Amino acid sequence: MNKELHIEYMNPEGIRRLQEKKLQELVLYLNTHSPYYKKIFRSSGIDPGRIVHLDDLHLLPTTAKEDLQENNDDFLCVPRSKVIEYTSTSGTLGLPVTIALTENDLQRLAYNEYSSFSCADGSAEDIYQLMLTLDRQFMAGMAYYSGIRKLGAGIIRLGPGVPSLQWETILRLRPTAIVAVPSFILKLIQYASEHNIEPNASSVKKAICIGENIRQADFSLNVLGKRIKEKWNIRLYSTYASTEMQTAFTECAEGRGGHQQTELVIVELLDEADHPVKDGKPGEVTISTLGVEGMPLLRYKTGDVCVAHSERCICGRYSRRLSPVIGRKKQMIKFKGTTLFAPALYDLLNGMDDIVDFVAEVHSNEMGTDEVLLHLLPVYQSEETDHRIRAYLQARLRVTPHIRYVNAEQLQELQFPVAGRKALKFIDKRINQGG
Repeated sequence: MNKELHIEYMNPEGIRRLQEKKLQELVLYLNTHSPYYKKIFRSSGIDPGRIVHLDDLHLLPTTAKEDLQENNDDFLCVPRSKVIEYTSTSGTLGLPVTIALTENDLQRLAYNEYSSFSCADGSAEDIYQLMLTLDRQFMAGMAYYSGIRKLGAGIIRLGPGVPSLQWETILRLRPTAIVAVPSFILKLIQYASEHNIEPNASSVKKAICIGENIRQADFSLNVLGKRIKEKWNIRLYSTYASTEMQTAFTECAEGRGGHQQTELVIVELLDEADHPVKDGKPGEVTISTLGVEGMPLLRYKTGDVCVAHSERCICGRYSRRLSPVIGRKKQMIKFKGTTLFAPALYDLLNGMDDIVDFVAEVHSNEMGTDEVLLHLLPVYQSEETDHRIRAYLQARLRVTPHIRYVNAEQLQELQFPVAGRKALKFIDKRINQGG
């Protein structure tokens, strides 16, 4: 085992000591170099020297996405001459945020993904086919590429989409693993079925699944995960990350949650009052980045709701694990007395044989309450199909959303607005909500 990876196998006390040392370094660094946090510390009367234990975190204010959007430049801790790479968030829930990285940050990012791919049973013997964009300021694509290079594995940069080209490349270059959005893996399976390709006979033995859940909160496969495994018996590893945290939580072979990289990030799960929730209870993922030079963040609220597990994993790691994202706070839907998070709605729609793809749109009605419009691409559009879809939704949701049937071109326009780099599944047009 590589010596660097021993950190994950430290006992809880060792992990705590490491994180507290790095927390002290982070707070002092921010107080010296961050225009934003210097101002926050001063206005809140915070003495950075008093923040020495993880239990002291509650003394510090949280940072919201809106703070980052409205004061983006004030989070930069280095002269612009030290910035090597400018990345940005996708802007799915509001204005995009720019995250600037120094050379040290790029090296940290590579180490982050090296550790992640190692956790997901990656080795120098692997060849990874990257089915995602490496342009448009997309941090994840760059991170995967640099992490796999550090691992010493082979890389095939093919980009997103085009199942025919993906399969031609798989059959020609024989990658052992793919990095892809799970719903696109289903499209690969569909293409294979239509063109007499047997996925299980291919060289691909595992998939790093990005951007969408493949498991439920209890770690069992959801509909998307089950559909992949039914047709293509490859090992599935889920990963969760965001541009702002510059760190990934990736599953090991046990598939029991994404492992925290304890030397790279401190994680809190907070309730509505910003109090920590107990293990096994849902809370908002709130992170403090460790070792980031350009734009470090302190108690940053991601908007993602997860469940944390601190007991030792079967794999032997003591690092904390996060469940799949249960929902995003801004994507919670209150529809005719039913509270629903977007991932649960996606799971319902993914379970329908009559639907090829979809976009969920939420808007406010004249009463100020939520209305849901589903843009659905059906396999076949007919009255019988419509009855089945409405009956299914009524049975599962106990209420029926509005439905609009679209063709493939219309759905493409909804999922990929101008300059969009990843497929939108959720459009929020509610009053006072992120768009």
